[in-house]
Amino acid sequence: MKYAPDIESWLHLNLIDGLGGESIRRLLIAFGEPAAIFSATTTALERIVKPPIAKHIKQGADGNKIAAALKWLEDPTNAIITLADLDYPAQLLNIADPPPLLYFKGRRELLQELALAVVGSRNATPQGLSNAEAFSEAASNAGLCIISGMALGIDTAAHQGGLRGVAASIAVVGTGLDIVYPAKNHPLAHKLAKEGALISEFPLGTPAIGRNFPRRNRIISGMSQGCLVVEAALRSGSLITARQALDQGREVMAIPGSIHSPLSKGCHALIKQGAKLVENTQDILDELSCLPLSNGKNNNQREEFTTEQSTENTVLLKHLGYDAVDIDTLCARSGLTAEVVSAMLLTLELDGQISSLPGGCYQRIQ
Repeated sequence: MKYAPDIESWLHLNLIDGLGGESIRRLLIAFGEPAAIFSATTTALERIVKPPIAKHIKQGADGNKIAAALKWLEDPTNAIITLADLDYPAQLLNIADPPPLLYFKGRRELLQELALAVVGSRNATPQGLSNAEAFSEAASNAGLCIISGMALGIDTAAHQGGLRGVAASIAVVGTGLDIVYPAKNHPLAHKLAKEGALISEFPLGTPAIGRNFPRRNRIISGMSQGCLVVEAALRSGSLITARQALDQGREVMAIPGSIHSPLSKGCHALIKQGAKLVENTQDILDELSCLPLSNGKNNNQREEFTTEQSTENTVLLKHLGYDAVDIDTLCARSGLTAEVVSAMLLTLELDGQISSLPGGCYQRIQ
């Protein structure tokens, strides 16, 4: 397998114990290239980094880890992209802490595409999942590559929608690319590797560590023109991504939800703080100054969300509304018996028009 002649030096630099991205960038500014860093004297290195780090640099990285990475590069779909590469994501160069090196798997041409970050709760509602998938597919068809973090919930739905569209999807993960986390998303990871892409700044073998996931969020927002929050509680990690997007000068957007839903509180808070309220795909394109959809596919989510289903159970859908409700409430609203309402709910659930929630409640899905 052929790879850049200096890739081993970049790997060595990335795998030095205690050497972070900021220090690597300072060293590169001082010495120009990784090979020159390793050729420098300890005294010269100590002018840039602390003595213990300078000592680690002179000692070099773990040879086994270098060999494992080079073996990984034998797969033609795998790559290591550095700050020196022409196709390093241009958007990332404009953030405060761009990763010096990215492990990459998939379609390399996606790195320079216009992109939309789509994030939200891991414990999403059925409506939230439906929104994430529908908006991501529509945005992808409009030419925006969908970027998310491959977590369960909204991230997964966003990737699935993005992959169905023409612009595909990229997952920025918080582990080494030789590890799929969560394991439940193994089929999704395989599909992303084939039709989209996976990215990580963490070395191969890095397990799922809590502190790494907030850190990877700056890459999700940094690679994107804007960030759409679909569902988020007030303490959601998605709000970290939204704040980072704001700090990076990206557009922040949010989909509103029920005033009674805890998973809408974070979105509503963002909207109060100035985030763009998104009701349809054109809202996203307008905010990002993108061209409108050319094929008309999924370009008006408001129309989709307000069109009534022409079934005999439409009357119950009207009483259900868009908030989660229980059977007793539906009986009171509709005047129907519990037996009739239960039968209608079963039919609607089988038709995919509603979903059952914990606590005996039901929610409408569009």
